[in-house]
Amino acid sequence: MIIKIENLNYIYNPNTPFEKKALDNINLTVEEGDFIGLIGHTGSGKSTLVQHLNGLLKPTSGKVIVDGIDTSSKDGNLKEVRQKVGLVFQYPEHQLFEETVYKDIAFGPKNLGLEKDEVHSRVKKAMELVGLDFENLKERSPFELSGGQKRRVAIAGVLAMKPKVLVLDEPTAGLDPRGRDEILGRIQKLYEEEGITIILVSHSMEDIARLVNKIIVMHKGKLVMEGETKEIFRKAEKLEELGLGIPQITCFMRRYKSRGNPVDDTVLTVEEAKRELINYLRRRGNV
Repeated sequence: MIIKIENLNYIYNPNTPFEKKALDNINLTVEEGDFIGLIGHTGSGKSTLVQHLNGLLKPTSGKVIVDGIDTSSKDGNLKEVRQKVGLVFQYPEHQLFEETVYKDIAFGPKNLGLEKDEVHSRVKKAMELVGLDFENLKERSPFELSGGQKRRVAIAGVLAMKPKVLVLDEPTAGLDPRGRDEILGRIQKLYEEEGITIILVSHSMEDIARLVNKIIVMHKGKLVMEGETKEIFRKAEKLEELGLGIPQITCFMRRYKSRGNPVDDTVLTVEEAKRELINYLRRRGNV
């Protein structure tokens, strides 16, 4: 267990006319090696929740414990928490500020007081992890790069801190299809090759279905559903009640099955659907 949340409540602007309860009695455990998708409507509390995971926000009541550190305790070392949990906000490229890609990615490790060789090693590794050519791009201004490249520089800056948990809040927002695919491909590779625990906030059911192994659903500040990806997407009616949905390909397979075709309608990706349909047609003798 890397993160444990106990009875977490958070209120914005308490004791004012603008008081708003953003999180309502959240209980959650994140295990090392999880790849969690966090979904819910705008205003459901997703961003507020993830900002508690590295101590940017502290609970109004309840606890957030990160690798044994209570973020609201007087003895809680928030600097250590923020090394353990790397948070990538929406449009993280807006936070780029250094004159070169190298300096921007190196900023965090330098602030840790690391030796020059260790900083260099971390920058090079982080750039490799996000698919940026170290030799060609290290001296370039980040502001000269494409939108997708800028975002990868920002993510590399977080990875250079070597977090145990990477939290990504809508990491593909505003990107073109190619940029989206590049970012998502790198995130998947990070999980598969580096074993880093990932929490992905997204409105795209297709992205969630393709990448994560667990889903957390939030609604009006409450955690209303939690479970394995297929288990959650089987509950299409409940998701629809919450104003959410299931992947389009799953919708198609459900409709196809309802018309008398005995196929597996729990598939979540186009690749899974293709295999299932080919196998079904073979069973019928059509292929």
